[in-house]
Amino acid sequence: MTDLYRDPAASVADRVADLLGRMTLEEKVAQLGAVWITGLVRDDAFSQRAAAEQLTHGIGQVTRIGSSTGLWPDESARLLNAVQEWVVTHTRLGIPLVLHEESVAGFTHRGATMFPQALGLASTWDPDLLGEVAAVIRTQMLGTGARMALAPVLDVARDPRWGRVEETYGESPELCARMGVAYVRGLQGGDLADGVVCAAKHFLGYAMSSGGRNQAPVHLGPRELRDVYAAPFAAAIHEAGLAGMMNSYSSVDGLPCAGSPEILTGLLRDELGFDGVVVADYFAVQQLWQDHRTATDPADAAQAALSAGLDVELPAMDCYQHLPGLVRSGRLAESVVDAAVERVLAQKFRLGLFERPLVDPPVRTSYDTPDHRRLARRAAARALCLLANNGVLPLDPESLSRVALLGPHADDVRLLQGDYHYPAHLEIIYGSAGDSADGSGLPSEGGSFRPGPHYVHHVTPLEGLRAALGPTVEVEYVRGCHVSDPDDVDLSAAVDAARRADVAVVCVGGHSGLLPHSTVGEMRDSATLELTGAQVDLVEAVRTTGTPTVVVVMSGRVHVLDRVAAVADALLWTAPPGEEGGSGLADVLTGAVDPAGRLPVTLPRTVGQLPVHHDQRSRGATAAIWGDYSDAPVSPLFAFGHGRSYATFDYGALDVDAGSTVSATTVGLEVTNVGVRHGTEVVQLYVRDDVASVARPDRELIGFARVDLDPGASARVTFTVDPSRLSFHDASVTCVTEPGAFTFLVGAASDDIRAEATVDLGGEVAAHPLRYRVPTMVSVSPMAGP
Repeated sequence: MTDLYRDPAASVADRVADLLGRMTLEEKVAQLGAVWITGLVRDDAFSQRAAAEQLTHGIGQVTRIGSSTGLWPDESARLLNAVQEWVVTHTRLGIPLVLHEESVAGFTHRGATMFPQALGLASTWDPDLLGEVAAVIRTQMLGTGARMALAPVLDVARDPRWGRVEETYGESPELCARMGVAYVRGLQGGDLADGVVCAAKHFLGYAMSSGGRNQAPVHLGPRELRDVYAAPFAAAIHEAGLAGMMNSYSSVDGLPCAGSPEILTGLLRDELGFDGVVVADYFAVQQLWQDHRTATDPADAAQAALSAGLDVELPAMDCYQHLPGLVRSGRLAESVVDAAVERVLAQKFRLGLFERPLVDPPVRTSYDTPDHRRLARRAAARALCLLANNGVLPLDPESLSRVALLGPHADDVRLLQGDYHYPAHLEIIYGSAGDSADGSGLPSEGGSFRPGPHYVHHVTPLEGLRAALGPTVEVEYVRGCHVSDPDDVDLSAAVDAARRADVAVVCVGGHSGLLPHSTVGEMRDSATLELTGAQVDLVEAVRTTGTPTVVVVMSGRVHVLDRVAAVADALLWTAPPGEEGGSGLADVLTGAVDPAGRLPVTLPRTVGQLPVHHDQRSRGATAAIWGDYSDAPVSPLFAFGHGRSYATFDYGALDVDAGSTVSATTVGLEVTNVGVRHGTEVVQLYVRDDVASVARPDRELIGFARVDLDPGASARVTFTVDPSRLSFHDASVTCVTEPGAFTFLVGAASDDIRAEATVDLGGEVAAHPLRYRVPTMVSVSPMAGP
């Protein structure tokens, strides 16, 4: 007779109960941990001896093959199959394991497609496009057998000093929510049996650390923590069925997230309704005793984390190995272990791992296909934000004979990558001296397993522009300076090239990564936000030639660009654009693609303004009494949502059909392309609650629509705003919508409002829990021509 837990016709709940009842304490605890894949490898092959030493009772997860090795996808799949088969056949209950990997901007695996970094994907303001990207990532991950992605990053990022801003979707809870929901839907799919679990990160408030320093304490009140920072996670849970969650390293008002029942149970599970698996950010459980000092030793840390609601310790069982002893000593109830194991097992059943533990090794040519690369190119082009243009763009090949392409980013494939691209992320292993990855705790292996600078083909701006301009236009390349070394510079050669050219394109930015030489990325925070090295000097020197100068900033850092903006004839910004970055840039520079990117963050004039973002609370956007600082304006250099098209758009009057605290409000207007070129406008809806029981933002993004129009064409854009979308947490920390006056504002950016209207919403104060918030619905209807 087949054991009930092996019967696919039985319910998940019954299978979990049956299996849990058969498990020893050691077998239960094994499901709450992980083992590095490289710890199971000896002499370039899976080691059954190593497995027998470490996996006697089974294991919950295996930590990263693609993100730890130099294996190809088919090799990765065969390695996972070997480990999985051993676990299924050599452990008493045969519980399959889950392989987790990284995938913020593409599957972090050799041979996989590298899309624009997450902040660049956010600057497309195109959830449908991100859904397509996530679907490719899902396919590529499934091919190797990876069933959990440590993504997306749903942190709302409002301090650009923090090096990980580039991994996020920006500063707006609404934009983060829309992009995050699209990513989770694309990766998890409609049924986890055919999908990849998203472990969204980092819960909660991680991006608002003191001084922008990674992992530093966070100081947030309970209303802002929910209204701003929890909102994207709530959307992903409610709208997309988010199945995984990763904790933040930081403490919030003194509560380390990894050991806080208030955050991981009270807020996450009870308030937001999350019912999936919570996994630890790497070494976060250890940090409870090593860094936060809220636990006395590894065993105490394990008790605190598991009791708080953290189900699985990653990347290895450094602290959770002590759980059996804690239970047997009476310090921890076994029921706490059981609750976590039930969630882990339920997810494995939903993934279909008991029925299909092994995968068919993929064909290498099924990765990074021409279709995948076309999608990467489309994403790279849409991610570009045209911030300023005095008419020099788009470039016309027929009127050009020579272009000077200058700067450290003009022909360097490494600088096209963000910190969580492959191989940039793996530099922490292969780029470090010694066998222990410079003390990082990451294991390394020699031979074919050891990572290296294994790139799929990356198109640099030089390659992309030469292909786009054709043989009749000479593109002369001079680096001019290093990205960060102020002594590695040759401005004279760059100036000479600019003098010979009809136009100069200067590509500058950051070096994203995790090592000390990186200028931005995880663990690479900034105090000044300035472009590093001699890059600003390069731009200013080139501009003195009088040659029209286009500056392209390619960086995950939100830089202070006041000096660059002051001299550039055209200025573009994008996050690390990935493998087709040069092609996407050329498409926009030549006008083959309209620049449709919009800033997902605010670009400050000076670091002294921070924090500066579009939805500051009332009284937060100006300095009393005179409005500005004594030495600088309070306004940003470029506002959230800003970006120019090659077309021009007019906005009609705003029509608002007011609802109530329990019924929807509709907001509509007509948008017309009055330019001479096809173009894309991103129509943005903001709201201000004019009188509320607590201080509210002056304007808050609550909806947006991408509108593609030919010259002379019009479209009607209608937003349907559910009353729950106007809710906030009041003085009692209850999420409510209050009646009264609301001003709806529609524009092309947060500081470029084209139409607004104030209406009164009737009704009584209505409770709208954050977990049930309904997103703004948008429709775009073409208008009949004259």
